[in-house]
Amino acid sequence: MSASRIVALAAALVLGACATQPEPRGTGDLGLVVERADGKLLRVENSHNTALGEIGGLGDLSHASMVFSRDERYAYVFGRDGGLTKVDLLEGRIVRRVMQAGNSIGGAISQTGRLVAVANYVPGGIRVFDADTLDLVADIPAVGPDGKRSKVVGIADLPGERFIYSLFDAGEIDIADLSDPKAPKVRRFTNIGREPYDGLVTEDGHWYVAGLFGEDGLALLDLWNPQAGVRRILDHYGRGERRLPVYKMPHMRGWAVAGDEVWLPAVGHHEILVIDKRTWTEKTRIPVAGQPVFVVARPDGRQVWVNFALPDYDKVQVIDVPSKRVVETLHPGKAVLDIGFTPKGEQVWLSARDSDWVSIYGTATLKEVARLPAHRPSGIFFTDRAHRMGM
Repeated sequence: MSASRIVALAAALVLGACATQPEPRGTGDLGLVVERADGKLLRVENSHNTALGEIGGLGDLSHASMVFSRDERYAYVFGRDGGLTKVDLLEGRIVRRVMQAGNSIGGAISQTGRLVAVANYVPGGIRVFDADTLDLVADIPAVGPDGKRSKVVGIADLPGERFIYSLFDAGEIDIADLSDPKAPKVRRFTNIGREPYDGLVTEDGHWYVAGLFGEDGLALLDLWNPQAGVRRILDHYGRGERRLPVYKMPHMRGWAVAGDEVWLPAVGHHEILVIDKRTWTEKTRIPVAGQPVFVVARPDGRQVWVNFALPDYDKVQVIDVPSKRVVETLHPGKAVLDIGFTPKGEQVWLSARDSDWVSIYGTATLKEVARLPAHRPSGIFFTDRAHRMGM
């Protein structure tokens, strides 16, 4: 074979190989929608509102949540069955899956992105993993004053390779410092109130707030001044009112922080509580259509969107922040379980579990602009969470 033919053949092979390679793309508009009934994730992108395919084999996703690597390529999915799964968003596949506990309720990724922590109901405590390999780094039991293990809830990341979380059974907030993963240090704040059911960190890393299911009120910890201890706020906010049966626990990770205000669901009441973040005192209350579950602010803080527990879970209400008025009641489908804004907030995605779709609305028009089929969808997670503390 002549030299010229060899060169031509080599060039053809190179061109052919290039033709089979997928088009390079970024990850900033990607996301995952949990299809809870099938143990699957629906891979989506929000630039054109399209589904890119499903990823199966993730076990029990009935209360699944996830965090993202700092390059936005990988998701770490926390399943209710104790499974921790690393997913490649670009290739649409599972990288590794470990069964690390019997019952899990969420997790967090550290400031550097090197560590992933999982909050466990069974056994009570947190387990920390290497984000690259999913090898176990630390096992930290959550043990209350009575010597018994406690369910862990409300886990979030803090600066300095630290994680903060609440102990549901023990009425406690703990901070685990893993700057030396081989010798983690735990700081405990006890007697914070009965049954903290969830918690959140404000995005500036200044405050941790734990909601209390066992009593009306919240526990507040100043993370810039932790030696001051835990402070009770909104104590007995339901005084004089009959508390309604709670059909679905509110989710604090979806609380709205809009300017100098924090908007949160009142447990057992058809109200949104608005708190002055400077003083942590109540400013006002807003009546809503049912028991709120998620209270989520549009990224610019101008609107707050709310979904509800049974029997009102076909509704979503939109509140105008300056006027504190409900400006629209939407019906996106049956059993709306989650609210996810695109990174700059021009659209919002709403999962309608019992309608088997995700409904996409324009936030300026409050009109539906697209709808994606999805089997029993619940949580909606976009990759911009990778760069937000506590998400």
